[in-house]
Amino acid sequence: MKKTGRVTRRNAIKLGATAAALPLVHIRTAGAAGKLTVAMWDHWVPAGNKSVMQVVDAWAEKNKVDVKVDFLTSTGEKINITMAAEAQAGRGHDIFAFEQWTVHQWSDKLTPVDDVVSSLVKQYGPINKANAYLGQIDGKWMAVPTSLGSAPLTICGRISMLKEYAGIDVREWYPAHETKPGHADAWTYDAQLRAAEACFKAGKPFALGCGGTTDSIQTWGATFGAYGADLVDAKGKIIVDNDNVRAALEYAKKILPFLPPSIASYDNASNNRAYISNNSALIWNPPSAWAVAKRDAPAVAADTWTFPNPKGPKGRLIPHRPYFWGIWQFSQNQSGAKELLHHLMQRENLEFMSVAAVGYDVPPFESMSDFKIWSDVEPPAGTVYNYPLRPWHGGEYYITGSSAPPEIAVQMWNRAVIPGMVARILTGKTIEQTIAWAKDELEGFM
Repeated sequence: MKKTGRVTRRNAIKLGATAAALPLVHIRTAGAAGKLTVAMWDHWVPAGNKSVMQVVDAWAEKNKVDVKVDFLTSTGEKINITMAAEAQAGRGHDIFAFEQWTVHQWSDKLTPVDDVVSSLVKQYGPINKANAYLGQIDGKWMAVPTSLGSAPLTICGRISMLKEYAGIDVREWYPAHETKPGHADAWTYDAQLRAAEACFKAGKPFALGCGGTTDSIQTWGATFGAYGADLVDAKGKIIVDNDNVRAALEYAKKILPFLPPSIASYDNASNNRAYISNNSALIWNPPSAWAVAKRDAPAVAADTWTFPNPKGPKGRLIPHRPYFWGIWQFSQNQSGAKELLHHLMQRENLEFMSVAAVGYDVPPFESMSDFKIWSDVEPPAGTVYNYPLRPWHGGEYYITGSSAPPEIAVQMWNRAVIPGMVARILTGKTIEQTIAWAKDELEGFM
């Protein structure tokens, strides 16, 4: 997973002149009933792009719409740079793929899609809180939450190592079938601490980074959230100097000695490399690590189980990075764009695309946590069954910093304030010194 960058509006103005010259991949011309141009996230699983094209192609032919799709990579921030350029130029694609904070960043350039979302909610039930936090502004949906690219940061753990060294049978806690709510209540942050110590002593430490990467931001953001350790409240008031923050930092102080000494310099691939090379018993990561292990280290993949994050005093929080599809205000075919988005979000289409992406993409509806792909993928059988949040898991998807208004939370995210606090504990700073640093950081950009 890649660290999020932010394109400033000043820089975006310079890019505006290039927006009209974007390369488009022609899917099909089926008639003269209208035209649409679509910018999609370039999936890391090649078959993911192909499945999107198949769904769009079928809709275009049926509705006699000329649809063109451009798949934009996040490498080099191409998708964010293009997004900024189009917003400033007032021309480009009709539909654009937005990741996490960018819906809020460009909300004044987007068309509300309450009609699309409300129709989908009637069909499939409520949308999770993480998507609502990022996709709604002043009560209006400014983009449609999607599955494409949306990946929670769950846990990948070595079945044999956790059982041998820590006495944890993760398949008993999280079997590949429905269980009673509370079945895995023993999986807490205290249990993670004990397991981390045991695996460290066995030479297989948990690879949990505390640098400025998205993995680190989400790992420690969800940890702080599970302790109720909010840095800023819903009104934008700095509240970092509180007992819950101290409790979260105390936890960090206890577990850090059992993690690799290099975690402050981790990039987003460091934990994956440690896991795939057989040097770590557990990481926080989507099953992309398992997928790479399946190709490069089959024995590791066959010994991997994906399951939810630990439970803290304030609950079981699953860090999430949702993606959205939005419609620019300058779109010349907004009705067609809404119809296409509604079609893409139908259960059968999301499941078709999820299968192509080997189950990596998670829909925003709890009612869609039962796609067969999560039962079918192996080895071992059931390895990613518990990757999507199931009703009996007793958890919820979580955005780091979401106790604060989004315009403040995004700055906490971009500046990696929470893992920065953990890194300071790692270097020997006291809890009070760390809180003082965080307060100064928050005041600096507030």
